Amino acid sequence: MNAESDERGGAVAPAAPVSAAGEARTSVTGDVTEGVTKEDRELGSRAPGFIKASRTLHLSWQVGVFVVGLAVVAAGIVMLPLPGPGWLVIFGGMAIWATEFVWAQLVLRWTRRKVTEAAQRALDPKVRRRNITLTVIGLVIIAVLAGIYLWKFGIVMPWKIDE
Repeated sequence: MNAESDERGGAVAPAAPVSAAGEARTSVTGDVTEGVTKEDRELGSRAPGFIKASRTLHLSWQVGVFVVGLAVVAAGIVMLPLPGPGWLVIFGGMAIWATEFVWAQLVLRWTRRKVTEAAQRALDPKVRRRNITLTVIGLVIIAVLAGIYLWKFGIVMPWKIDE
């Protein structure tokens, strides 16, 4: 499936951004430099040009990036049940993979979009009131249950103080 094709099946070249004067801005290497958001950047490898020039070197580069990203993601998975910033490390590994692999770039774009949508929903006053109300109700339930437990069993220390 070609992501940049129209209904007729022909490939469509991505439009270059246009400056205020009306000309497209491109860098020396031909990459679009201004007016492009992170969302609109081209998908694909971000390896240096001399690495892309040699197929074996580029394949070795991709294997290295995959192994490093895999190690970081595995460390993040280990940190999920253990102390540490597990999800942050997992997304860091995905960012490493995204420097080389289109599938990881698409996953990061989707994740970034969902996080932005969730943040916008959380700022909605109705949602904030609902969340605050549910939090207060939850805290009241926990306090009541703790009070009942303390009334019924009292505070029992793991050591004997009165001896």
